Amino acid sequence: MPAVWWRYFNLATRMRVSYSPDYYAPIPDQHVFPMRKFEGLYQWIIDQPWMNPSGVISPSMARMDHLELIHTPSYLNAVWDGGLSDKEIRRMGLPWSKGLAIRSRTAVQGTMNAAFMALQDGISGNLAGGTHHAMPEWGEGFCVFNDVAVAVKALRQAQWVRKVLVIDCDVHQGNGTAACLADESDVFTFSMHGEKNYPFRKVPSTLDVGLEDGTDDEEYLMALEEALEEIQMQFTPDLVFYLAGIDVLESDRFGRLSLTLDGLMERDQRVLRTYAEKQIPMVVLLSGGYAPTLQETVMAHSVVYQAAHDVESLY
Repeated sequence: MPAVWWRYFNLATRMRVSYSPDYYAPIPDQHVFPMRKFEGLYQWIIDQPWMNPSGVISPSMARMDHLELIHTPSYLNAVWDGGLSDKEIRRMGLPWSKGLAIRSRTAVQGTMNAAFMALQDGISGNLAGGTHHAMPEWGEGFCVFNDVAVAVKALRQAQWVRKVLVIDCDVHQGNGTAACLADESDVFTFSMHGEKNYPFRKVPSTLDVGLEDGTDDEEYLMALEEALEEIQMQFTPDLVFYLAGIDVLESDRFGRLSLTLDGLMERDQRVLRTYAEKQIPMVVLLSGGYAPTLQETVMAHSVVYQAAHDVESLY
């Protein structure tokens, strides 16, 4: 009876996602990072007829003791108190402000909340997250804290899950996630990225697939299918984190691959359906994307949430 009741409850509430206005932090107008995309995606998703507004859950800031599962106290204090050096700020790629510190902690909690929601509902998302370049002692590549690594450590420490799979399809290799979770034997990290793109020193994931510049839809999807088959033969997770970066698009200013929007849609559908059909919980995260306009960036990010809605009935 409880299992049946919970399934009907899921149908009534539909998919839940994390979002907070604090995901925005002020940065210069000319900065390349599209900080307004989080608000734009929120506006898009609440306009969808299938999205229940009560399913948007606002996170608080992540606790320091949770962040310390991955990051050093000295780095955390420097981010919070404004003690980063000019060199550290340049490496991070974002100007420091208290708003940025609040934004970064809030987005981590958004991913942690989304993980708990996925374990309850089957699939969930954070309208931010996927900050996969952040290292234990520093931030880089527009990433301050590594939300996935913190969430994985916290969930495993609390014994909510044992085996976790990270599928990272951002065009840039997930060096920070690979480094942060390298010693976790029950965590499988998979990164499919542009081989010659940033970061130029890759940190080995459990499985890395490096793609040549100009890779198109057909080549990309073939490589993805082969990788997913290989992972399924080796590893059955309790939970999947999916970093659905849109910087694989041909129009992306930093991507250097040649996917179309149709190819992006097919990518997201294949990843999500692979694990939804097995009823393995999944967390959807944004990761990177630098389309020519903010509107194009938001619409490309919306693709994965449409795909998530399409598979939620499988749970």
